[in-house]
Amino acid sequence: MALTSWKAFNFFDVSEVKPAGSESASLFNSPEFSSICSGSDNVFLGSTHGQIRILSSAFKVVRTFHAHHPGSITHIKQIEGTSLLITLSEDLSNDPVLKVWALDKPDKKTGGPKCLSSLNVSNGRKQFPVSALATLGNLSQLAVGFANGSVTVIRGDLINDRGAKQRTVFESDEPITGVEFREGPTTTLYLATTGRILTLTISGRGQGQPAKNLEDTGCGLGCMTSDSESGDIVVARDDAIYYYGLNGRGPSYAYEGPKQLVSTFGDLVALVTQPRTDVASKTSILRKFVGGGADDRYRSSTFAFLDTDLKYVAHTEMLTSQVRTVFVEWGDFFLMTLDGKLFRYHEKSLNQKLEILYQRDLYVLAINLAQKVGVDTAQRNVILRRYGDYLHKKGDYDTAMQQYLKAIDNTEPSQVIRKFLDSQRINNLIEYLEELHEHDKATVDHTTLLLNCYAKLKDTDKLETFIKSGTNFDLETAIAMCRQGGYHDQAVFLSKKHGEHDRVVDILIEDSKKFDEAVDYIHRHEPDVAYPNLMRYARVLLEHCPEETTQLFIEYYTGQYRLKKDAPVAPTQTTSGGAASAVQNLASFIPLPYRQTTVTPSPATQDNQPLSLSSEEAAAAAKADPPREYKVPKPRTAFSSFVDHPDQFIVFLEACLDETSMDESDKVDLHTTLFEIYLDIAGSKTGPEKKKWEAKAKTLIDGQDISMDASNVLLLSHLSGFRDGTVLVREQQGLRFDIFRSYTSVGDTASVIKALRKYGPEEPQLYPAALAYFTSSPKVLQEAGSELDIVLKKIDEDGLMAPLQVIQTLSTNAVATMGMVKRYLGETIERERKEISNNRRLIESYRGETDAKRKEMDELGTKSAVFQTRRCSACGGSLDLPTVHFLCKHSFHQRCLNQVGDEDVECPQCAPTNNNIRAFRKAQEDSADRHDMFQDTLQRSRDKFGTISEYFGRGVMTAPALE
Repeated sequence: MALTSWKAFNFFDVSEVKPAGSESASLFNSPEFSSICSGSDNVFLGSTHGQIRILSSAFKVVRTFHAHHPGSITHIKQIEGTSLLITLSEDLSNDPVLKVWALDKPDKKTGGPKCLSSLNVSNGRKQFPVSALATLGNLSQLAVGFANGSVTVIRGDLINDRGAKQRTVFESDEPITGVEFREGPTTTLYLATTGRILTLTISGRGQGQPAKNLEDTGCGLGCMTSDSESGDIVVARDDAIYYYGLNGRGPSYAYEGPKQLVSTFGDLVALVTQPRTDVASKTSILRKFVGGGADDRYRSSTFAFLDTDLKYVAHTEMLTSQVRTVFVEWGDFFLMTLDGKLFRYHEKSLNQKLEILYQRDLYVLAINLAQKVGVDTAQRNVILRRYGDYLHKKGDYDTAMQQYLKAIDNTEPSQVIRKFLDSQRINNLIEYLEELHEHDKATVDHTTLLLNCYAKLKDTDKLETFIKSGTNFDLETAIAMCRQGGYHDQAVFLSKKHGEHDRVVDILIEDSKKFDEAVDYIHRHEPDVAYPNLMRYARVLLEHCPEETTQLFIEYYTGQYRLKKDAPVAPTQTTSGGAASAVQNLASFIPLPYRQTTVTPSPATQDNQPLSLSSEEAAAAAKADPPREYKVPKPRTAFSSFVDHPDQFIVFLEACLDETSMDESDKVDLHTTLFEIYLDIAGSKTGPEKKKWEAKAKTLIDGQDISMDASNVLLLSHLSGFRDGTVLVREQQGLRFDIFRSYTSVGDTASVIKALRKYGPEEPQLYPAALAYFTSSPKVLQEAGSELDIVLKKIDEDGLMAPLQVIQTLSTNAVATMGMVKRYLGETIERERKEISNNRRLIESYRGETDAKRKEMDELGTKSAVFQTRRCSACGGSLDLPTVHFLCKHSFHQRCLNQVGDEDVECPQCAPTNNNIRAFRKAQEDSADRHDMFQDTLQRSRDKFGTISEYFGRGVMTAPALE
């Protein structure tokens, strides 16, 4: 199977490792760096000078020691789970040297780790580089492959240095590119050359036999590794990835491209490939034994993680440089490039992987991945359920149901049931419900739902058997099933049997359409049961049973509610041989108090009807019992029920008003609502009928003991055109201006004059309004007559309007003439002239005083003052030195001034006057910022211009001085 058809994901978080410290940061770029390995929570670096550096998880050098003198450490291995380290150095002038170190045992001489054993690896005195190294976990055997095609196996106790034997077990003309051990009943050594893959048994059965050829195609250096999970050998070639097991070659996966390196990380295969232009050859392979060229670090390569079991690519990326080596430690995968960069690949958690698969709707792969990692059943069922949801959205209901059935142990049944109820896949739903019963996970609800499905399939025999059994079913679902299927009598029977009174009423009204029986049934129960049902179905019942329902409302809202009863009567003899229906027979055993004996029988029982009392006898029997004790609700809660039923509403409201125990706030609501209804009906009538309803409305508001909100009455009267009500309430509330305005709006001049004479002395603002009205049209002006002169005189005497305002009012239309206002204008102009003359005389006097003061101030500042006073203004004695003279012509002894220190001296006699001037000036400055006070005064003033002039003198209009 080609890898190009595999799904690719990003299941790894990649980050570049930045080693701590300058020494560690330069190690990976150093030309001395020759080999690397990891294990036991450390990373080990070998150098060309025979030095070993041990790095911590922060990639900080924690320990350094010299392992070989001289020689370059080309191979290094750490035995996982131990403190043993194997190093191999080469100098190509001597045999390679292999040493075993105990990192936890210090050497007393050097202070470094203790060397447990050291030996020269023999290659028949042929100086070729070591190309591969493999060890067993107990170090009992090691295999060393050389570039000349020979393999040397070392056996012995290298840990305790008890000697070791070496033997060349394989020789070939092709370079060795990989060696790997596989332990089992026999220990097998897998060999890879550039041209072949071979196996060699080195211990156990078959030992000593020549190498067995597995395949006549080899691999490149670094392209062979061992799968730690399965023990299989993984070989990467340019055409594919191959697995080799005990029985030879296993599966292969086509993946074109030159391979550079292969490794494993858990159950994943890590693969490094080169671009196709870098075609591998024997020459390029041999170059790896002696080191690549300088240009290798500038060539790109591709790195990928493959899951060969589930056939997907867990991660893939293009690297800008060649890969030098890879290693695994601390649960992460590390990759080092030739340019010295180290990258950490952290595998994402299972939940993160699953979310990625969910986003791409790859639920089958998610299920397989969860099974592979061995998740628990609950988590696996979550994936199955999500897969089912996905299939359900696609419309593949059958396959979706199979997933839900697999996850039935940990799935909430309601989640699945709702989906298949919505999609009307009743056969799938039945299948799921049956499976619930087989797993003993079905509840009573599920059993009832299953029978409901049978009912939808018209399997009435099972349905009736189930209902009559009375066990293992949910009442809600059973009743709903009966109602949906048209089994209304059965639904009523079940509801009565279980005391579901609300549902009985609902079925009688919504399904059976037996409205009279519904009212009767409500009337036979306690208030806490009757009231909610009455309110819920009030409109329907008023539509079909108006009188009975209205009477029930009146009884309940006036506190006179009593249970309706039937006197016991003997049934008539039946003449039919037919049997009663199952519902009627069962109903006879229901132990309900005051059970209705007049339930409409089924067609099979028409001959067995009981006798009932007359309505008068039943009413008398009911009144014999005292009313029930309950909290009477407010009448307004019933108002909405009487929409579209005004006649019944009036009966209800009038009956409630007759009840003396009604609360005062409730009476307000009742009066207001009844008043509105009266006006509404009057608006639809004409002639005597209209007056009749208006008289009723006026009766409600004509009295001091009627508590109604005046604004409501005014609003309702205005909307209905009920003028009597408007005037009556406005007089009671003192709203005289509104009465006057109502007359002007309809053009009733006589009423306007009457209202003006009646309310004018108390409401002066009526006169300006009357002036505007009288001059609004020639007709009104003619009707007003001499009343216009009276209004003008009143306005002028009381100053209700400025002359200009009067002129503006009269000039709005061409009704008023100059002759009508000639006298008024003449008197006004004459008065204004006199006032102007007076103002001019005052202005001239103020100007003269101002000029005199300014001249005096100039003389004080420019001319010398002569003081001729001979007596002290304070004590009256003759002046003697030292003397203090003031420009105000007052002189004082210095001792009479009571001067303290260097403070400024002010004339004691002029000081009070000066203080008053300062205070007045300060008050003016303060009031200059009180613009609100200015606006308020201006609004209330009759002489607007005079007010502005006064405040202008105070400095309100003066611009603030700049600092």
